[in-house]
Amino acid sequence: MDLTITTLAERPELQAPMWQMIDTWPEFVTNDPVGWAYIGRIVAELPEYVLVATDPEGSVVGRAFSVPFQQAAEGRETLPDGGWDQVMLWAFSDLRHGRTPDIVSAIEITVAKDRLGQGISGRMLAAMRENVRRLGFSELIAPLRPSAKSSEADALIQEYVYRTREVDGLPHDPWLRVHVRAGGVIEKVAPASMTVSGSLEQWRRWTGLPFAETGPVEVPGALVPVHCEAERGYAVYVEPNVWVRHRV
Repeated sequence: MDLTITTLAERPELQAPMWQMIDTWPEFVTNDPVGWAYIGRIVAELPEYVLVATDPEGSVVGRAFSVPFQQAAEGRETLPDGGWDQVMLWAFSDLRHGRTPDIVSAIEITVAKDRLGQGISGRMLAAMRENVRRLGFSELIAPLRPSAKSSEADALIQEYVYRTREVDGLPHDPWLRVHVRAGGVIEKVAPASMTVSGSLEQWRRWTGLPFAETGPVEVPGALVPVHCEAERGYAVYVEPNVWVRHRV
């Protein structure tokens, strides 16, 4: 497929179509409060870190967000266990305080629902790597959400991410495989990369599940079970991700 991939800074008119693109994110994920607070700010304040892919007809078929931050700042000696949430907090703290960034973190690469399986995600990753290099950075990190983990919610992430295929030694997980093929190196697990909490009524609305009993609840699209406290009226999801480092 012929794709045109540009930054949103270059083509700001794509902002509305980009948001209108139908994707496959589970509804509960979009209720992560950190993501809710900052995704829109990436688009508004860091458009040169937003990539948009269009097909020959001009339809948006993919988007990719990233953020720069200063890893050399005090207290950031290692990539954070807080993963996706923490890196966005760092990025916008640095932006507010005028700290010079020295690295870029991917935030998401999303493909239109009707264009899955066409190799677009890999091309978006390649474009993100190139954009990071163009902006003067030497490394891209990613708090990666291993896409197939949701089919094994009870599996430990620490074991899952290091599974490999016998045929070629590449990761078992397809999204991890894309990153490793592109030159990424698995660095560590981020055990609490995203946290979504809500009332039982909210979880019922997000998932269509009853959330009637205390204990773990397997939710479609969740990488680990959601913990339900039926008597107390709430449930909490803590998503693990895996840090992957790319030298660009």
